[in-house]
Amino acid sequence: MTFAPLGLAPAILQAVEAAGYTEPTPVQARAIPAALEGHDLMVSSSTGSGKTASFVLPALERILAARGDNTKRRAKGVVHGPRILVLAPTRELAIQVSRSCITYGRHVQGLRVATVVGGVPYGAQLKALRGPLDVLIATPGRLLDHLGTGAAVLDHVEMLVLDEADRMLDMGFIDDITAIAEALPEQRQTVMYSATFAGHVGGLAQRLTREPQRIDVASHTDTHAHIEQRLHWADNPGHKNSLLEHILAERELDQAVVFTSTQRDADWLADHLAELGHAVAALHGGMPQGRRNRVLQGLRQRQLRVLVATDVAARGIDVPTITHVINYGMPMKAEDYVHRIGRTGRAGRDGLAITLAERRDVPMIRRIERFTTQRIPAATIAGLEPKAPAPTERKKADGWKPGMGGGKGKPGFKPRRDFGARGPRPDGDRSPSGSGAPRDRSPFEARAQAPRRQRDENWFEPVRSFEAATHGRDAARGHGPKAGFGGKPQGDRQGRPGAPKKFGKPAAAGAKFGGKPFGGKRREG
Repeated sequence: MTFAPLGLAPAILQAVEAAGYTEPTPVQARAIPAALEGHDLMVSSSTGSGKTASFVLPALERILAARGDNTKRRAKGVVHGPRILVLAPTRELAIQVSRSCITYGRHVQGLRVATVVGGVPYGAQLKALRGPLDVLIATPGRLLDHLGTGAAVLDHVEMLVLDEADRMLDMGFIDDITAIAEALPEQRQTVMYSATFAGHVGGLAQRLTREPQRIDVASHTDTHAHIEQRLHWADNPGHKNSLLEHILAERELDQAVVFTSTQRDADWLADHLAELGHAVAALHGGMPQGRRNRVLQGLRQRQLRVLVATDVAARGIDVPTITHVINYGMPMKAEDYVHRIGRTGRAGRDGLAITLAERRDVPMIRRIERFTTQRIPAATIAGLEPKAPAPTERKKADGWKPGMGGGKGKPGFKPRRDFGARGPRPDGDRSPSGSGAPRDRSPFEARAQAPRRQRDENWFEPVRSFEAATHGRDAARGHGPKAGFGGKPQGDRQGRPGAPKKFGKPAAAGAKFGGKPFGGKRREG
């Protein structure tokens, strides 16, 4: 099947062919005709399935149809706002959608596309919003700011697209999305894309859509036939680093994305790999938008071989030459694992997804396997095999059956002793003054009885060494200690400002971080 039977205009078909696509993916074959008919849609599809084109192409078709309709001509000198509004959770995904609009709309004469995201000066965005506009791609936070000042006009939106709606709700944008939707005309087409429509996402879809069609193509249980998945168990962080260095040295690796759990880990690991000679850069939400754009441009232009990224920053990355995805740090949720590995194996190409896990990561590995309904095969590298045996699946205890013994009233029950005649405890009274011989303690209990300072010394040793590495780098750059959650410093338990005691001396009260006072305005999309 080709794109021709889908009902797209020749100008759009020409652009699609020039982009190298000859036949639609399953989600495109189902979503494009339904969108062209004007239906509201609720679409579930996996990453790398071509979902962006499945709503961009119908949107461009709507713009072409409006230009040929004399009743929809716009008066000059009046700010009408966009016909198409696309909301995305992150800046990178918004920029990726904008690129797709320009690529597929190259033969749409006079097409005007604007991107409104956080981390970018307001001036250029205000100019774009006031001028003629066909498609507006935005993150909810920044668009709501422009809407509040009157700079954004949404009175003539004909089609609303929510891309990765589940992620936007996870990031706390539900109120922003609701406020934006209230500013739109009631007579509009609404298209929602989400990995799942359960819970709050389903409730939002019920409020925003009218008689929507459900399209479910390759959800999170997709087998990812083009992506080989492997699991390498590591004994400790040093072993994990050795595994990573060996994988990055493989000749089959073209470009790789290495995922970390935190922004600080991304910075540290990128610096470590750079010292080993890799062409590498970090990408996370704590970086200025201009720098993030340059990193992505370097990745697309093959100036970078390795990208170390966090989950939020990597959403929307679509680089066909990414052959490897490496989970260096575990995702926060099982759903994020699916989005991570979807950075490779794009558009039918083959890819390799490798997870480096330690013993503490076993619960998350099991959650991922339950979510995807498939096991991640364990693998080893010659010379770097783990010393400890691989964790095994815990067997669920069967229910009680006759003959198994058990509680009172069940066959096989035997009372322990006559409690009325019980003598003194062999290990002494429970009070501190007990005179019995102390019983043997397990290693965990022994650790719990150790002095607090000694326990902290052992438990936070990997973090301590990590802090030592990052503190030296921050000092060389002229920055202070890292800020805590929400832009505020991480204080000790007594509420005093400054980093925790185990990470160094606390900062003085009222001190500034990175040249700015602690706290600040709400983060924008």
